[in-house]
Amino acid sequence: MKNLFLAVIALAFVTVSCAGGADKKAESKKEKTETKVAKQEKAEVSSKSEDEPKEEVAEVAEVVIEGNDQMKFNLDKIEVYAGQTVKLTLKHVGEMPVESMGHNWVLLKKGVDRADFAMAAMNAKDNGYIPADRKGDVIASTKMLGGGEEVTIEFTAPKKGTYEFLCSFPGHHGMMNGKFIVK
Repeated sequence: MKNLFLAVIALAFVTVSCAGGADKKAESKKEKTETKVAKQEKAEVSSKSEDEPKEEVAEVAEVVIEGNDQMKFNLDKIEVYAGQTVKLTLKHVGEMPVESMGHNWVLLKKGVDRADFAMAAMNAKDNGYIPADRKGDVIASTKMLGGGEEVTIEFTAPKKGTYEFLCSFPGHHGMMNGKFIVK
């Protein structure tokens, strides 16, 4: 009886041991198959992205930005592509006159300090708050607008990078500014 009991335990042990090994072999084979399939799928996606046409870039990027009587632009980020023609329309959606709440849009060259430029602009009222001696710091700009007015300008987007834009009316640059991102 004792021998029978030991034989049953030994048989159970062998069965569990063999089954566990079979499971491990099956799992290993399954993992290899999954890895192979994943590599194939990745290769297919990679070849598809090479075959598919790149994102179509419009010849002209049309941008409309609004300034209001609360000294705010409705956009704080504009994205375009290098070399793209940018057709930018600035709308002053407020009601106050240009003398008290004028707005413009000025795109600065890379590396130009926005606050420093704005300080110099405070003394350039006769030049639309664009200092004559700092025109080299400007990529593009609009004229100064009063409430209800709008203006459209066109320029070529500079090389890839992040640039700053602002309203150069005295005291506005702190709230009316943003990033001009060129991809």
